[in-house]
Amino acid sequence: MVEVTFDERTMTFVALFQDVTRTTVVDCVDAVDRLIFVVKEGDIGKAIGKKGEHVAKLKRIMNKDIHVVEYADAPEKFVANVFRNYDVKGVHIEQRGDVTHATVTVDAKKKGRAIGKEGRNLRVSRDLIARHHPIQSVSVA
Repeated sequence: MVEVTFDERTMTFVALFQDVTRTTVVDCVDAVDRLIFVVKEGDIGKAIGKKGEHVAKLKRIMNKDIHVVEYADAPEKFVANVFRNYDVKGVHIEQRGDVTHATVTVDAKKKGRAIGKEGRNLRVSRDLIARHHPIQSVSVA
């Protein structure tokens, strides 16, 4: 697990997100094409807002795509939450030597999007998961 630290820019995003949504941000990742906010367990509905109004408002203000992920203490549940937009069918976590590996099974039609162009989405998801759980590698099935 990595200690989560924010730079000034990220702290500004987090403050704004918390002001708009009245939720608690556990983590924020400033990816190239989007901002990913991890909110505490139970806050996901409140964070997104009625019909996605908070996400839409934040997208306008920050001029970036906004993704919200619900935190979970259970590694399988957190991995499933990270990939929730891709209709997760299951998560399997196993030891491969000294590496903890998670395999996420998603809807076949959404597998390409879960992995992303040149593996970009998968890389961002893996880095996000590694910040909260001792999982070093992730694959999409």
